[in-house]
Amino acid sequence: MGSHAQEASVDEAAIKSHLEEIAAAQLLNSPIYNFLLSDVRIHSASQGSMTARLKLTRNHINSAGGIHGAASAAIVDWAGGMAIATWDLRRKTGVSVDIHVTYLSSAAEGDEIEIAGTADKVGGSLGFTRVVISKVVDGKAGPVIANGSHTKFVKQR
Repeated sequence: MGSHAQEASVDEAAIKSHLEEIAAAQLLNSPIYNFLLSDVRIHSASQGSMTARLKLTRNHINSAGGIHGAASAAIVDWAGGMAIATWDLRRKTGVSVDIHVTYLSSAAEGDEIEIAGTADKVGGSLGFTRVVISKVVDGKAGPVIANGSHTKFVKQR
């Protein structure tokens, strides 16, 4: 006697667990992700989308005291791959073909950010994703810090 809502939440729990496993493996195997994302927490996940939260540390900050553009780009790279992983629970999320980041505002050391990744399409060869990085205000996503798009070659051998 399971309702559709219960089935969806079970699926979402499985997707979130899958992402947590992938993120843990990436921290072990990717020095840049380990350096920048060791404290990232998967907040929610469903097919085609995910959100995560991260408290910014000195590792994320530029010389002017704001989030570094390279850190934002690495986050777009990571979240695009995580969104692809939600599509069909794949473990390999492909290699980058194109990444674009538009910087809109900033955040400082100690601020919490929300990372929202969406897989718009995952085909036989390419995956197309969008990522929004926002500053968390009063427990919710607030001002957008950066918008990104990330295309990955996902064809599996």
